[in-house]
Amino acid sequence: MTLKVLMIGAGGIGAYYAARLAKAGHSVVLTARGAHLTALQSAGLRVDYEGEKLDCRLPAVDHAALVQDYQADDFDLVAVALKSTATGPVMAELGDWLRAGSVPVLSLQNGVDNEPMIGDVVGEDRVLGGLAVRIGGHIIGPGKVFAEGVAQIVMGAWPKAGGPDDSRLPLLDRLESAFNEAGIPTTVTDNIRYELWRKLVINNGVNPLSALTGLDTRSLTHHPEFGRIVYGMMAETVEASKADGVNLSQQDLDEMFELISNFNAIKTSMLVDKEKGRPLELDSIAGAVLRRCEQLGS
Repeated sequence: MTLKVLMIGAGGIGAYYAARLAKAGHSVVLTARGAHLTALQSAGLRVDYEGEKLDCRLPAVDHAALVQDYQADDFDLVAVALKSTATGPVMAELGDWLRAGSVPVLSLQNGVDNEPMIGDVVGEDRVLGGLAVRIGGHIIGPGKVFAEGVAQIVMGAWPKAGGPDDSRLPLLDRLESAFNEAGIPTTVTDNIRYELWRKLVINNGVNPLSALTGLDTRSLTHHPEFGRIVYGMMAETVEASKADGVNLSQQDLDEMFELISNFNAIKTSMLVDKEKGRPLELDSIAGAVLRRCEQLGS
């Protein structure tokens, strides 16, 4: 069955997944702004995924046109692929529009604080937590996106399923099947907070340091000094998870360090943002860890 998906944010991550879904026959609407939006509307979306060209013409709108031309329940899913710095402002901007419907909202963002912000607007029973795993991607020009990596998705009911009658569960099963058939390796977990924290371990380990040094992930993790700093920052994140009752372990730490050490040598999103003069996701990544360490007195 065809999905109707709204992708809020047509950057490197959102545009790649949108293109994959569209190529598989699903109906996808993108939101964007500025020159990127103009290019999407006039020439369509072009995604370069490791040498594979994914070209598609998709409806693309800004948020004002979205509210004017669509209702939230025109969609089976609203996916948010914005920088985490934009979550609060966009939820404020689209809050009334979202609350007028009942469509579930999936976050595909960095950090562990996006889902609570979305839940404050639409209610926890409409929130799906999610993370993009082993994917790098960014806009390389108006209407043009580069992406690389395995590009998996892990998703689940946030903060957890409310029992076998939870209305999100049938949708999650449907999304898992549709995404996998579209070439997006996808799994559904019953503990999405655990998975979000495991990704934050990686993000806090490499993102800030890459922005400071200008180095890619492989250069950082294999450097004799920076590698130790990355591991230490990842260890701090494991400690901070206890404040949320997630309780990551030494095994989680070692697995995440091995994963990022053996992943493609990519520029982190924070390094790309710094190079382009955009706001950094420092507060949602390092700040989230620091706040919880303060709670724990560590």
